[in-house]
Amino acid sequence: MIDLGLDLYRTIGQCADRLGIDAYAVGGVVRDFILGRPCTDIDVVCVNAATQPLIHSATQAAPPSIGIELAKASSEALGGSKVSVFKNFGTASFKYTPHHGTDAEGREYELEFVGARRESYSRDSRKPIVEDGTLQDDQCRRDFTVNALAVCLNADRYGQLMDPFGGIRDMNEGILRTPLDPDITFSDDPLRMMRAIRFASQLGFRIADDTFEAIGRNASRIEIVSAERIMVELNKIMASPHPSLGLKLMQKCGLMKIILPEIADLAGVETVDGRGHKDIFYHTMQVLDNVCQAQSEKNIYLRWAALLHDVGKPGVKHYDAKQGWTFHGHEARGAHMVKRIFKRLRLPLGEEERYVEKLVMLHMRPIILAEDVVTDSAVRRLLFEAGDDIDDLMLLCNADITTRNEEKQRRHRKNFELVKQKLVELEERDRIRNFQPPVSGEDIMTTFAIGPCREIGTIKDAIKDAILDGKIPNERAAAWQMMLDLAKDLGLKPKE
Repeated sequence: MIDLGLDLYRTIGQCADRLGIDAYAVGGVVRDFILGRPCTDIDVVCVNAATQPLIHSATQAAPPSIGIELAKASSEALGGSKVSVFKNFGTASFKYTPHHGTDAEGREYELEFVGARRESYSRDSRKPIVEDGTLQDDQCRRDFTVNALAVCLNADRYGQLMDPFGGIRDMNEGILRTPLDPDITFSDDPLRMMRAIRFASQLGFRIADDTFEAIGRNASRIEIVSAERIMVELNKIMASPHPSLGLKLMQKCGLMKIILPEIADLAGVETVDGRGHKDIFYHTMQVLDNVCQAQSEKNIYLRWAALLHDVGKPGVKHYDAKQGWTFHGHEARGAHMVKRIFKRLRLPLGEEERYVEKLVMLHMRPIILAEDVVTDSAVRRLLFEAGDDIDDLMLLCNADITTRNEEKQRRHRKNFELVKQKLVELEERDRIRNFQPPVSGEDIMTTFAIGPCREIGTIKDAIKDAILDGKIPNERAAAWQMMLDLAKDLGLKPKE
């Protein structure tokens, strides 16, 4: 017996009893309750033994669903939240925020109701033929045994657990396996392969050998799934405590080569004259996990910057007999690749993409500073180019120090602290972050009675460089005098 602990479940059960419906909480909400994880997405499956099974296509109008009936009754009993009805699929949902009782106050729950069903697929389609079915039929179509658990909500059997596939056993052992033949499960809905890897990453579970082998056999089927659906799962992997767990599984089973070939191409070590380089794929995984451990708040796009920071290396890799392996210009090449990757994956192309592109472009700069003499001018330029993202850039660069040489690591981190100290000092003194030159283009045009021209850009750039190089202070008076001097050299005269 399992008491899911929320008053709303008993309310749903009471409504189901009045309608003559058997109701069960199923899937993730049961799994997460047993694992002690918070869950606000509640799926309820409804069964009416008196209803004869009916067959219909998932793309055609379905018969009236008992799930819709129960959703409307439950919503009314819980305070009258608006019910969203999807007649073609026989489902309904509503949101509910408890304000009293044992339910967590202020937490919003999303409840979805559906009649029990069974599904069958043809090889060339992801759209199933759906039939009204029994509870066990519904559990058979679930992706994994740990998601096929059901708890009865009716009063006479409240809390009774239905576990036909050993989901509790698998949960206790930390194993993900499919209820039925995994080849059929993944061929029917290829997104389940990404879900397997996502759950392994989120929960720290191991994918059963036969299940993982089936992912490898069916990996190419992922190509029929939309990029938007894939990205939902991939971003959940990226948001997990250790994204590398899921990404390494994607690499091993072949999904990475299809979804993110740029990351798959980072793997492997090439050796010439007995000299090899580090495996960039596994280095990237370590950097990504380092970023996750260092973040005070979860920033998914900082994690994407970590994943893509060395993506340009395969394209510029070069062996030199004296220097060994070099990757000159990989940061610029990688930054150029970011937009193309974001566009293909349907990631946002606005400020999020520009943020990742900037961090990839700049990720070597603090490291180079830490290896060289830390000049005020170089630090000012870093502040100017990074702007408000300087703290994230420094976090990424610190995470990028993965050498196993303890002396080298100690030296890097010591120099890194010097760079960080100078960043603070120069920002307080010179106010460089996001600065605009104290003299604007409009000032120049007004002073010399000229229209837009090349000379305006020349003057502005010279003033900006002088401030960044510490030749003049970041003050209007000094910048104004420099403007006058430069204009004189260019043959410009102030208007009378």
